[in-house]
Amino acid sequence: MADITIRGAGIFGLSIAWAALSRGAKVQVIDPAGPGAGASGGVVGALQPHTPDVWNSKKQFQLESLLLAEPFWTSVDAASGIFSGYARAGRLQPLADEKAVVLARARASAALENWGDLAVWEVIDSEQAGDWRPPSPTDLYIRDTLSAIVHPRNGVQSIAAAIRARGGRIVQAGEDEGQVIWATGWKGLQELERSFGRPMGNGVKGQAAVLRFDASYQPQLFAESFHIVPHLNGTVAIGSTSEREYDAPDTTDQKLEDVIQRVTELMPVLKGARVIERWAGVRPRAVSRAPLLGPWPGRAGHYIANGGFKIGFGVAPKVAQIMCDLVLEGRD
Repeated sequence: MADITIRGAGIFGLSIAWAALSRGAKVQVIDPAGPGAGASGGVVGALQPHTPDVWNSKKQFQLESLLLAEPFWTSVDAASGIFSGYARAGRLQPLADEKAVVLARARASAALENWGDLAVWEVIDSEQAGDWRPPSPTDLYIRDTLSAIVHPRNGVQSIAAAIRARGGRIVQAGEDEGQVIWATGWKGLQELERSFGRPMGNGVKGQAAVLRFDASYQPQLFAESFHIVPHLNGTVAIGSTSEREYDAPDTTDQKLEDVIQRVTELMPVLKGARVIERWAGVRPRAVSRAPLLGPWPGRAGHYIANGGFKIGFGVAPKVAQIMCDLVLEGRD
């Protein structure tokens, strides 16, 4: 018998399963579609912090999780023998005008206070930024060293294999055993709305693409709301759209073609790079924009871990830690 049943094999469910197994629990993960079938099977894989100013508990949670990411993925990859593609390669963001420069410098001071010597947020010029950079009207950029990447599918494959190697079960169907954690993505948010009779969140569609271009270990770029993410397998992921209304959850359309065109205009070095994949999926966005974590009210022995939206991979190590504290040790 399992001590914990996890419904949902996205990054939240798999990370909680791995953490629980590491604490000696018996775990089964149930997902009819298999690991990473939803948003966690995407292509972008940008692990990014929020800005280091106006500090709050959510930003502290995210900071702690991003710092946990390297030992987390190192242990997962060691158990599975599969490389997740994790690297703390940093991020560059161009600054559009003087107002943005002033704000970025103020945030650099806030980073010293809130990040300490754990990571850097600084304003640099184009020479310091190097050749892998989008244009900047001010010739200045934000560089941070907290941002990282993971290849989403490789990460899912690695953690699923690590779970199995540690004795956990991942199955498509089964009965609940032990405590039950619901990590069921955007459709799970819809179920919560029906259960509580009030808004709990929704699904936001994203579209992204993968280009065959090797910029390994270069920083990820964030420019004009586009993510440009070099992975370590000789590809660059670009995206993504945020669509509250859509006809089909898993098909791409002209919105993605517009993203590809604009990104290649920003980064001419990518012009002519072959598009090897186009991807679309729906990400779970909780109504609070922060993950929903905790006991399911009125359902003894049931818990919720949902709402990762755009930061799911980044906060997953900390989500796994605190959900195991709660479910296994009773610490909220």
